[in-house]
Amino acid sequence: MTDDKEKKDVQKTEEKPCSEEKPIPEPVKTDHQIRVNGRTLDYTALAGMLPIRDQEKGDITARVFFTAYMLDDIGDTSLRPLVFVFNGGPGSSSVWLHMGALGPKRVKMHDEGWMPKPPFTLEDNAHTWLDLADLVFIDPVGTGFSRAADPEKKKEFWTLENDLKSVGEFIRLFLTRYQRWHSPLFLAGESYGTTRAAGLAGALYDQGIAFNGIVLLSTVLNFQTILFEEGNDLPYMLFLPTYAATAWYHDKLPPGLQEKPLEDVLAEVEAWAETDYMVALAKGDRLTEQERAIVIAQLARYTGLDPHFIGLANLRIYAWHFFKELLRDEGYTVGRIDSRFKGLDKRGVSEYPDYDPSMVAIGPPYTATFNQYVREKLGYETDDKYEILSHDVNRGWEWDRGKFPDTSEALRSATAKNPYMHVLAAMGYYDLATPHFGTEYTLSHMNLAPSVRANFRVTTYPAGHMFYLDINALAQFKEDVADFIQSAL
Repeated sequence: MTDDKEKKDVQKTEEKPCSEEKPIPEPVKTDHQIRVNGRTLDYTALAGMLPIRDQEKGDITARVFFTAYMLDDIGDTSLRPLVFVFNGGPGSSSVWLHMGALGPKRVKMHDEGWMPKPPFTLEDNAHTWLDLADLVFIDPVGTGFSRAADPEKKKEFWTLENDLKSVGEFIRLFLTRYQRWHSPLFLAGESYGTTRAAGLAGALYDQGIAFNGIVLLSTVLNFQTILFEEGNDLPYMLFLPTYAATAWYHDKLPPGLQEKPLEDVLAEVEAWAETDYMVALAKGDRLTEQERAIVIAQLARYTGLDPHFIGLANLRIYAWHFFKELLRDEGYTVGRIDSRFKGLDKRGVSEYPDYDPSMVAIGPPYTATFNQYVREKLGYETDDKYEILSHDVNRGWEWDRGKFPDTSEALRSATAKNPYMHVLAAMGYYDLATPHFGTEYTLSHMNLAPSVRANFRVTTYPAGHMFYLDINALAQFKEDVADFIQSAL
């Protein structure tokens, strides 16, 4: 059902400015309707800015753009869950989760997530979370329409610690402005957004904000699990099962293995990866020639790569080399965000892919549809550029927790202090950005008490990093989230 009830509230009352500050208009309100699971839902959308202030001086330091959806005629909002949502990057706006998975509108793609022929369109999202909770999509400073008040100080927001402070302050202010302190609270973050969500769960608890649940999509809490740095062998072991899943999808595994169900293949590869392969990596140059030959043969069997290439790589398969190498003889590369996608490079002999085919397939559809939607349907008028994925933020980011940032301890601490908080980690088998085995490794190395460990659950889908691009995975994810939210209340 389409939005046949849309009415734009064009009255924009202004905040009283602080000294010489430019006033921030009130968010624009629009009324909408959607049909979900046989129910007609009337809801209000808010699109606009909230100010981030220096708590000592009171000056506005940034303006953070958000889009919120709240069901009408709820009555007692203490019974209505509220979910704060953001993507990752760092430098990503919330558009992917907003228009791909959780929001009432969804970018229309092919069922597997492939890009359709332009021009691009929106459709009602039958799998929106709006029947489960009110939703607030946050664009951190430098993404979307969110900007630092002083452009010269924008990089001050682009650290892990300051990112937690600004997003945390937004959440506090939203709870205050819209009187939702008594609602059941949830966080949902994707990729670096899971790093943020885990950090916020710990930081905000100490400020009196306790969450009922955290949804982590394509998780990275400990960056040692994904960064291929000299002397860090962990990613080689943790990426291997996803290499195998990718080879299985593209029919590159040998007879006897290719015919098995994917789950059986992964069980075998994961068992070998954390035993024999981990030992071989730890031995380094102490491996005998016979041991080395056995490991090379097994890696070739599980990855579909040439044994000679694996030997030249010293048994350590770098992800970007894998993207290029798996389908080199066919003239294709595979995607990082979703290794089901295939790309075409200018030269077949290059070492790295020219681009990530899974990212270039989704950029134009989401950019075009959001820019039309936010102005036409949500009534938010501006000439500013909506930064879908800001390279300025990503390249300017300062990691202030060392080479391998880690917020898993913040999440462990939050669950220890708040034993009622539940955690759902959702991931895709074809994710070569934050592979599923890395998530499982991190969650099993948090030193969780048995009573708290029962609050954690993991779900995996036959898709990539943004597994919700696949319509079947999205439908299953919605069912899993509905069950998760109910269990966390």
